[in-house]
Amino acid sequence: MTLAIARQRALILQKVRQFFINKNVLEVDTPLLCSGTVTDVYLDAFDCDYYYSKTTLSPLKYYLQTSPEFALKRLLASDYGDIFQLCKAFRHEECGRHHNAEFTILEWYRLGFDHLELMDEVAELLTFILSCDGVDKTTYQQLFIDYVGVDPLLASQTDLKRILNNNNKLSDWLVKETDIDVLLQVILAEIIEPHIGNNRPCFIYDFPSSQASLAKMSKENPLVAERFECYYRGIELVNGFHELTDAKEQLVRFNRDNKQRREKDLVEKPIDMRFIAALEAGLPECSGVALGIDRLVMLACDLDHIDQVITFNTNNA
Repeated sequence: MTLAIARQRALILQKVRQFFINKNVLEVDTPLLCSGTVTDVYLDAFDCDYYYSKTTLSPLKYYLQTSPEFALKRLLASDYGDIFQLCKAFRHEECGRHHNAEFTILEWYRLGFDHLELMDEVAELLTFILSCDGVDKTTYQQLFIDYVGVDPLLASQTDLKRILNNNNKLSDWLVKETDIDVLLQVILAEIIEPHIGNNRPCFIYDFPSSQASLAKMSKENPLVAERFECYYRGIELVNGFHELTDAKEQLVRFNRDNKQRREKDLVEKPIDMRFIAALEAGLPECSGVALGIDRLVMLACDLDHIDQVITFNTNNA
């Protein structure tokens, strides 16, 4: 990263903080090294053994956080109110043009907001930082109907594989794939994404219920989860949820993740019971969102590689 870009990055971070100061949202700090981690099948955390004293025979397992979400929700359950955090996060995955194993994340939570209200606030922040001419918004369902002519909430494996085949995207591994969500994700990434968010940010909301993650299900449509993402110039920038507050349902989802991990011969992950306890104590009605700061800086500076906006990438850290 050049000195000129470093100065631009610093200015962007100042603007982000000012955005939340103006809205009376509190900046907080949470640990990056925790005893719990995510169970998500498609996310892996770095782990380490912690020998907390010279006499320790068996180490404790700790994890670098893939996002500060669980800790932030513990603060929400402790009546912190509206909060945000700017921090490092870590994901054990391949580095690339838009990915670095260590990255900077912005995450914030707004009490009393649903996912649509928070989506409006994210659009406000992006317009402020990127000086873009508004945003586009569409449901996940309508996006698929418009671009590939299929309803993703009702489509079969056969429907989705036909779309992939018609677009020359049906590779050998996809022929054998039985997970509807994997097929949907490939169609979104390979066929639809190149057509959206090219001129201004595009928000996609109301995802299939099978992709709920930590979001509430819609009361109006049980096939839909109340979450959103935002894409701009080929970059996935934002992921937001109308947050699930039901501890029992969250535990069911975590256990389902680990079942999928076993089926895929992946290592099971320990469930963060401190996070579950916070939900049991009472998470207030809220929506939350995570935004990749390095990607935001790339877009603001009109650059095309994440290495151009960080001081040391994973290869030379």
